[in-house]
Amino acid sequence: MRDTLFHLERRNNVSIQAQIREMLVDSILAGNLPAGEVLPSCRKLAKQLKVSRNTVVLAYQGLADDGYLVAKERSGFYVNPDILEGRVERDGDTTDSSSDTSTVDWRGRLRSVMSYRQWSYKLADWRHVPYPFLYGQLDYSLFPIAAWRECSRQAMGRKVMEELTQDAYDQDDPELIDQIRTRLLPRRGITAKSSEILVTLGAQNALYLLSSLLVRPDDCVGIENPGYPDARNIFRLYSQSIRSIPVDGDGMQVDETIDGCRYAFVTPSHHFPTTVTMSMERRRALLEKASAKDILIIEDDYEPETNFVSNPAPALKSLDRDGRVVYLGSFSKSLFPGLRLGYIVAPSPLIEELRALRRLMYRHPPSNNQRTAALFLAQGHYDSLVAKLQRVYRERWEAMREALSKYLPNAAETPTFGGTSYWVEGPKGLNSLEFAERALDHGVALEPCVDHFAEPDGPKHFFRLGISSIPVERIEPGVELISELLREEPV
Repeated sequence: MRDTLFHLERRNNVSIQAQIREMLVDSILAGNLPAGEVLPSCRKLAKQLKVSRNTVVLAYQGLADDGYLVAKERSGFYVNPDILEGRVERDGDTTDSSSDTSTVDWRGRLRSVMSYRQWSYKLADWRHVPYPFLYGQLDYSLFPIAAWRECSRQAMGRKVMEELTQDAYDQDDPELIDQIRTRLLPRRGITAKSSEILVTLGAQNALYLLSSLLVRPDDCVGIENPGYPDARNIFRLYSQSIRSIPVDGDGMQVDETIDGCRYAFVTPSHHFPTTVTMSMERRRALLEKASAKDILIIEDDYEPETNFVSNPAPALKSLDRDGRVVYLGSFSKSLFPGLRLGYIVAPSPLIEELRALRRLMYRHPPSNNQRTAALFLAQGHYDSLVAKLQRVYRERWEAMREALSKYLPNAAETPTFGGTSYWVEGPKGLNSLEFAERALDHGVALEPCVDHFAEPDGPKHFFRLGISSIPVERIEPGVELISELLREEPV
């Protein structure tokens, strides 16, 4: 046995015992530890890895329990030959089948070239940036991880697992559906039956399902401009006619521009990305227009929980009397983006067809995640979190308002809704994408908005400053630094 075989690359987010287990499993499955091979003694491996002997003992015992090792009294632990049964053995003549050696012309086979589409600017490694003004990212310290872990533990209990491990086919967790119906939708003034709700892998997945099922090549789809880039990308997969509808201080304009549209995608409660809230008069006008012109409205009601400034505006769906509004909701902003859970509220006949389509794609979202979310809602953790987020976001929202007023006066309108971002207008000659890259060099992460406009040559001097991921004490110095960098930009 070579002492140099084992080495740990320490990771802060994984226990030492788990890292030792991963190291040994990798070695066994890769054939570096042959069947029947004896492992180093617990004391020897602990000394080599500079860890406690008990940690190695627990790792060895866990692997023995799972069939990777065999413990022989007074002899040690050996690689279990049975663990490699059924695996294809590779020899030196095995052909490399990686995709890099493929001779297929994949570009020529593509129905649509996805990589040419507009994609939102996203920064992956943002937690180490001093001033992360990023929209859509969560301040981890605000989330009740202990409560979520307990709900997850309950969802993995024996009685619950007997239910969840069965094949649910195309059905959602009834407890989550009930929580959405009785706990979430009434907040938005919406009344719905269980048969009118479908759980999705986030609001974007909901939009993809709807587009796949409803939109035909000759259907005209109206989208807010500026608006959500990925909504535009999704609709363009299915329709050759995408119409940009201007947005003003009252939300998406309702005039002859929308005439002829078969579908309209809107974010009325909190326009994406300008944060404008659609007025009640405009909402009624949109519903009247939809009824008169036979338009189906798709309402993305993102961030409804972050209204801490004014009385909550009811969802457009709550005002719908003709069944023309399809409502999209999501847990991404209130819980965490990585959860990927959302839902659609629509008339039962449409939900039935969407469920059938979803079954062909992935049947249903993971049942254990659905049940964990249901328990989190049922036990009051969700309402407690929303109340906490509203307090914290209100403080950060006010700090951002004051900082912008001090360092970038007249650059941004204060959102009347609240929310977690400010839409900022930079100097006319600014290219916000290039500015974002330069700002990052100085420790500032912000979101350029060059892709939020439908026109390729549309305005490039707007950017967005989020408050959900940055501590309140860093907001003013961060905005001051942004103002200094802007002054260095050519006019």
